[in-house]
Amino acid sequence: MKLIGIILIIIGIAMFTFTGFSFKTEETVIDAGPIAINKTEDNNIGWPPYAGGIAIASGIILLAISRKK
Repeated sequence: MKLIGIILIIIGIAMFTFTGFSFKTEETVIDAGPIAINKTEDNNIGWPPYAGGIAIASGIILLAISRKK
């Protein structure tokens, strides 16, 4: 439980620091023999800032529970 709490705290801090990430995907639109048309698309994945706070709070609660035992 203690290890999971520490991991949640680290993930929560990272979620506050980095509010998301983006990546590119390439998709073939037309492939007609020697001619190929590709489309590059930007994809963004983000999360709300309160998700990091929830992860930090959960980690602190797990650490507190593990110390009582």
